[in-house]
Parts: sequence; structure tokens; C-alpha cells
Amino acid sequence: MTVTEETAPASHFDRIGGASSVKAAVELFYDKVLADPELAGYFADVDMAGQRRHLALMLTVVLGGPNEYTGRELAEAHQPLHITAEHYAKVGGHLTATLTELGVPADVIAEVQTVLGKVQDQVVAAGDRSDA
Repeated sequence: MTVTEETAPASHFDRIGGASSVKAAVELFYDKVLADPELAGYFADVDMAGQRRHLALMLTVVLGGPNEYTGRELAEAHQPLHITAEHYAKVGGHLTATLTELGVPADVIAEVQTVLGKVQDQVVAAGDRSDA
């Protein structure tokens, strides 16, 4: 038997409601991050409309949706910002809180947290990594 769209398990992207749900999550997430005085400075000179678009595209890929991301690699975009492990953890906390608030299933949140763990070394400044 071949797997068809009807028998294939739904992606996390589809399970949470697709593009409109990802967009809602990104909007709420950045509202939380920009309201956090420890994190807002990272975005002072950032085109937030573009930033929100980039995160929506990346989160779509993480959740198993279509890959339309064409931006810079994580390390290239984040290493110049000298992000600390503490701030990375706070951002991850805001993302988890956002997904929880929006009713995203626990297994999907766990998968997002796993991905956050895997990419931490690409985002956190080289001198501030917890394993260094």
C-alpha cells in the first residue's frame, strides 16, 4: 500500500492550522520579545516586518510545512549579535509560552524545543555557550 495524503500523518504545521496559525504565533511571540527589556535591544535596528516574515518561514519548516525560506543561515544572522545563552533561553521561553497560550499540542511544542536545543550553538555567541 502506498502512502497517500489521506493516510499520511498530518504534519505539525497542518495540525496547528497552517500558515495563519504560524503567523499568529509569530506576531504574539514578537510582542512578548519586544516587551522584554532584556531582549528588545537586539531588535532596535531591525526591520520587524521582515523579521516576522523570516521567522514565520523558518517556523513553517520546523513544523513540517513547505520550505520557502531563502534567508541567511542561523549562524550568519545571529553570531554578530553576541547573543548570550541566558537571552537565548529567554527567547525560547517566550516561544514556548506563545505556543502554549495558542493551544499548540504538547508534542508539537516538545519538537520545537528539541529544534531550539539543536540550533543553540549556531545562535549563541561562541564565548557564551553552555558547553564551552
